[in-house]
Parts: sequence; structure tokens; C-alpha cells
Amino acid sequence: MAQDRIEQGRGFGAKRNKKSTSLGNKNLVPVPEGAKTSPKRVGQGPGSGMGKTSTRGSKGQRARAASMRRGFEGGQLPLHRRLPKRGFTNIFSVEFQPVNLISLTKAGLSGEVTPAILKAKSLIKSEVGPIKLLGTGEVTVAITITVDAFSASAKEKIEKAGGKVIIREKKKEEKKN
Repeated sequence: MAQDRIEQGRGFGAKRNKKSTSLGNKNLVPVPEGAKTSPKRVGQGPGSGMGKTSTRGSKGQRARAASMRRGFEGGQLPLHRRLPKRGFTNIFSVEFQPVNLISLTKAGLSGEVTPAILKAKSLIKSEVGPIKLLGTGEVTVAITITVDAFSASAKEKIEKAGGKVIIREKKKEEKKN
């Protein structure tokens, strides 16, 4: 009975046959030494291997859990207070997607032009966002274009070519009660 156990155990350990593939072991790239180390588990008790102080030393300000806030420089005036503050960001500003007349001409657009068509021709990023038509370039074909805003020169050039500019109606968002 004991002999069976010994025979059974030979298939494990150093004497075990290695799996071979059609390429042999050439397809297995060796992992550099030190590449596979487990991360330091700080603050996980005595079982972490970091001892009772969790690599923080003993006593002192830096040994405490909530001793210093981020950016604290030991009482020296911190960097975020030393640097000058300039300007402000207007949270109500509207960022328009500009479309020039020259880009309409290059894209070969004529007839009715909607935001969906402008998006399909990659002239704008989003058909939902606000679009402004600008007057750089010339238009020779009649175009009826739907946008949110336009410059006076753009409107003048399109009407001169026999087209017109339509302002897109804003959808009213329903308030949820």
C-alpha cells in the first residue's frame, strides 16, 4: 500500500514531465527577476510583514494617520498660495462649433444643409451642440442652412448666392416633478 503512494507521488515536483508545445519552450518569454513582486501592504497588521508600525517608524508627526493635509510644507507658505491667481472661468459661457463658408464649399454642399449633414461631413463634432456659421470664404451655390448663430457677413454672402440661413429652434427641457 505504501509503495502505491510513492509511485503516485513521482509525477509531482522536479521529476514531473514538462508540457511541450510544437514550438518547444521558445514561445515562453522569461519574466525578468523582480518584475513579479507583491505590493507593500501597509497598515494591514502584523501579518503584512511590515511590523507593528507599518514602515512609519516610531512616534512623531509623520507616524500619525491624519497628521498633515495634502500640500502641507511644514509651515512654509505652500505653493498653491504662493502662485498668483488670474482671471476666472465663466460657467455660463456657450462654446460654439464654428463652420466657415469655405468649408461648406470644399465639402461640396448644396441645397438644404442640416446639423446631421455637417456631422456626416466631419465639419462639426456634435450635431446637438451649438453651431455658428462664419463668413470666411465664398459661396456660389444656393444653400439653406440650419444653425444656432451666424455672422452678418455669412448671412449676407449666402443670401447673395440665393440661399437662406435658418435659426434652429431650441428644445425646451421639461422639468421633472
